[in-house]
Amino acid sequence: MIPIKKQPEPPHFFDTVQKPGEEFLAHHPEARGSKLRAYWRAIIPDLHQAYRGICAYTCHWIPPDTGWNTIDHFKPKERYPDDAYRWDNYRLVCGTVNGRKGTNEDVLDPFTLQEGWFAMHFPSLQLTSGKHVPKEEMKRVEQTIRILKLNDSTCVRGRRSWLQPYLDGMYGMAYLEEKAPFLASELKRQNLADVNLPLWEDFRKAQFKRRLF
Repeated sequence: MIPIKKQPEPPHFFDTVQKPGEEFLAHHPEARGSKLRAYWRAIIPDLHQAYRGICAYTCHWIPPDTGWNTIDHFKPKERYPDDAYRWDNYRLVCGTVNGRKGTNEDVLDPFTLQEGWFAMHFPSLQLTSGKHVPKEEMKRVEQTIRILKLNDSTCVRGRRSWLQPYLDGMYGMAYLEEKAPFLASELKRQNLADVNLPLWEDFRKAQFKRRLF
């Protein structure tokens, strides 16, 4: 994960989401979670555009047609209905990871985490805590990785799906920075962006064997 800069709400957000949402809450103050009117669904395309289609937690591009991009209410709407219709509470997240987060409040916020709190190990593509993460935040970094299952086979395959074409020369670093910014930043930080490094030759051989079996 990397810090994400909060983007301004769309001009029509108030009329489309916030105003009808607040009116609904005024008439149904007891509503929580799935009982809330999902006015926010109307601005999923705006959220996707505002954050360039990048999932806040996997830091990969979510294809708008098949990627199942969803809105994560960072402060869960089951507990904070007053924030259910607030743009600042929305994070663009792929459906798989959004489901894993659920109502958990122990996950770090991409809007407030700092550069270098997460690192990526190569060639395993496993996430770890960064060397310079403050001690008081170390536990939350580890909790975030565990809760969102960022090191399971699904997430690792996702990283590999962006790394392999880069190593094969199908696109350059600029494209990787656009579509998989955390992966790109870690390659550059660790001086591993050169596709001709011995490490990547071994990686290619391992991928070839994986395809065979």
